[in-house]
This record gives sequence, C-alpha cells and structure tokens, in this order.
Amino acid sequence: MTARSLIAVVDDDESVRESLPDLLHELGFSARTFASAEEFLSSGAVEQVHCLILDIAMPGMTGPELQQELLQRKQAPPIVFITGHADPAVLPRLIEQGAVDCLLKPFSDTALLGALEAALRLD
Repeated sequence: MTARSLIAVVDDDESVRESLPDLLHELGFSARTFASAEEFLSSGAVEQVHCLILDIAMPGMTGPELQQELLQRKQAPPIVFITGHADPAVLPRLIEQGAVDCLLKPFSDTALLGALEAALRLD
C-alpha cells in the first residue's frame, strides 16, 4: 500500500461521496468520486484506479453491472462493495465474481482499511 494509491468511490449517495474521500485521505490514499457507474466509465479513470469502492444499488447501471462491464473489458481493479441493504443471495455471488469484500453501511474505519489493504495486495 502506498500513499499514492488511488481509490475511486462510485456511489449515488452524495453524503458518501462527500465524507468517504476525507476518510480515505486520513488513511493515506488519494480519492476520486463519481455519482454513477456511467460517470466512472466515461471519466478515463479506469486505468488509473488501484481499487474501486462501489455501491451495489444505484440508478442506471448498478454496482454488480459495472463489475461485469469491467470484467468484460479486462479492466477490473479490485472492488470493495458497500451497501445499505444486505441481501444474503447477492453478497456471496459478488465475492465469487471477484469482489474483495462487501461492507454494510455504516461500516467502521477499521473494516474499510482492512478491505482496502486486502484489495491493494491484489492490485
């Protein structure tokens, strides 16, 4: 893990997009935020990102749909999913398809740091 590791946060919740980068900076990461999967895909940041923090449920393209799109493009960075609604059927499938972790909102700083450290070991 380096201080220069760029973490992208893709979440339609504005409060998450405002607060999470501050926490990521405190933990020693760089951060960019995106309000939608489509915004992330069109940003040109895909190749620069070391890890993606991705909300599961978003309008338009969902987090799992973005995961599949990135896998098809062979551009998938390690992904840590975040969600406000734990669906026992969905979470194991996301991990099976390559996600590093899935954190239930609100999650602790420690849980997030552990997931990011695991993700960056894969990067």
